[in-house]
Amino acid sequence: MHAYRSHTCADLNKSHVGETVRLAGWVHRIRDHGGVLFIDLRDHYGITQVLCDPDSPVFNEVEKVRSEWCIRIDGTVKARDESLVNDKLPTGEIEVFVRDLEVLGSSEELPLMVFGEQEYPEETRLRYRYLDLRRDKMQQNMLLRANMVQSIRKRMWDKGFNEYQTPIITASSPEGARDFLVPSRLHPGKFYALPQAPQQFKQLMMVSGFDKYFQIAPCFRDEDPRADRSPTDFYQLDMEMSFVTQQDVFDTIAPVIAGVFEEFGKGRKVDAAEDWPQISYKDAAKWYGSDKPDLRNPIKMQDCSEHFRGSGFAIFAKLLEQEGTEIRAIPAPKGGSRKFCDRMNKFAQQEGLPGMGYIFWRDQGNGMEAAGPLAKNIGPERTEAIRQQLGLEVGDAAFFLGGKPKAFESIAGRARNVIWEETPKAAEDENWRDRFAFAWIVDFPIYEQDEESGKIDFEHNPFSMPQGGMAALEGNPLDVRGNQYDLACNGYELVSGAIRNHRPEIMFKAFEIAGYGKDEVEKRFGGMVNAFQYGAPPHGGCAAGIDRMVMLLADEANIREVIMFPMNQRAEDLMMSAPSEPLAEQLMELNLRVIPQD
Repeated sequence: MHAYRSHTCADLNKSHVGETVRLAGWVHRIRDHGGVLFIDLRDHYGITQVLCDPDSPVFNEVEKVRSEWCIRIDGTVKARDESLVNDKLPTGEIEVFVRDLEVLGSSEELPLMVFGEQEYPEETRLRYRYLDLRRDKMQQNMLLRANMVQSIRKRMWDKGFNEYQTPIITASSPEGARDFLVPSRLHPGKFYALPQAPQQFKQLMMVSGFDKYFQIAPCFRDEDPRADRSPTDFYQLDMEMSFVTQQDVFDTIAPVIAGVFEEFGKGRKVDAAEDWPQISYKDAAKWYGSDKPDLRNPIKMQDCSEHFRGSGFAIFAKLLEQEGTEIRAIPAPKGGSRKFCDRMNKFAQQEGLPGMGYIFWRDQGNGMEAAGPLAKNIGPERTEAIRQQLGLEVGDAAFFLGGKPKAFESIAGRARNVIWEETPKAAEDENWRDRFAFAWIVDFPIYEQDEESGKIDFEHNPFSMPQGGMAALEGNPLDVRGNQYDLACNGYELVSGAIRNHRPEIMFKAFEIAGYGKDEVEKRFGGMVNAFQYGAPPHGGCAAGIDRMVMLLADEANIREVIMFPMNQRAEDLMMSAPSEPLAEQLMELNLRVIPQD
């Protein structure tokens, strides 16, 4: 017999009754039923109930066993009485009578329990992550991640892509976040960087003629943590293709993403990839207040400025006299009550606003009536025009925010989500969440203008090919749109990509508009710019966030729940005590000195 086990803790069933078996695992739970000890023995695969009574030669040793001890037992498989069968376990028809025991690893008093669903502070969970990971939910999350990555790899290979690895130590290349720098021992005073993404390398592969590349790539960014973003490193499905248009990229990656969500989504609805809408960045901001809208929420905001221009509601009327301002309406189906409107006003105040204007329509017996402060100030004619524009009926409401769109769009987007979640309409459809709603966001602006200085700078990816090529760069920079795209799902950005700017003359012109001279571009991105002078093909691709996809599939709100060993909110590894102070010898080798902070 094997030194540790003949079967896993998920293998045994009625066909094994009477056999002598060997199992190894952790003590999940102990129960003492009047001198008969029952132990749920757990390994990665499942749980088997083992029992011991005074007739067992190792009864005294079994009495000493405690939770999370790692043990090996030998015993005889017995059938459970029919009344004691546990249908929730694959091994629920049998139990194992213990005849021998070996303690492989005892455990001290536990800082957190593995059995049960107790909640513990995140700091405790991360400090003792190896215990936290023993919990069934965490085991399932990590298994989901592993299986999803395997599925992605197979799907990409099936589409004719080859997997290549790019360097982990490279040159610093600003891509929207801070680099992690690595000092060079052989070149004192110089630094490598951990790659924020394989962006330049994958483009260079296209120049090298490899045509289709993918990689499950680690990326390193020194970022502020959020619930859906790791502060140090993350993994992405990285891909690039030559001789492709934007639609070619969509047609390639969308079935891969849809297939993964169908495979691991536990029956939740996934719209067919070819039906995913393409929404311009401008319309996404206008309709949803976000470039990663949650389309499970059917509310679409609208511009209602004309109904308030010159109206009796002085706040909005005066606001609209300023250039670049507008009033947005957020429809609220079946939200037509003062109680509901008061709740939404409270939300606005929690967001730092004085409140939100609102109108709600109610039945007065002799007809429909518009109610609320706004309705009184702008009069019935304007109020009725708003109702008709928004397509609202009795029992509905609308909320209003105004100003320069960039100043209020994000709050309007959050308000849109809260309004939908709180409406009786959402409550009527209990399954509205059980769906993965995807949308391509396209036509990103390449440039933005600082309101105070008037300076033009890049708003989004500077390496995207401008729509219209060089001709587009001859006009107003703020009108230039890039061949850049994101894929949004349920309020999260899952994929980001672009058709790349592979023409050096267009790239130099694009950077010149943002104030970067040719010399600076060659200095910062010399490797890629030089390569483009030797017959670069048109190419494009994207990257999909692995961690974020698992988070959605596992129905988790925090990305740390699907990463094996994550950092905490302060980018610290409490388990390994990182970051740590370097030894004096290490600093000397690297010709570095740490300057104490005041």
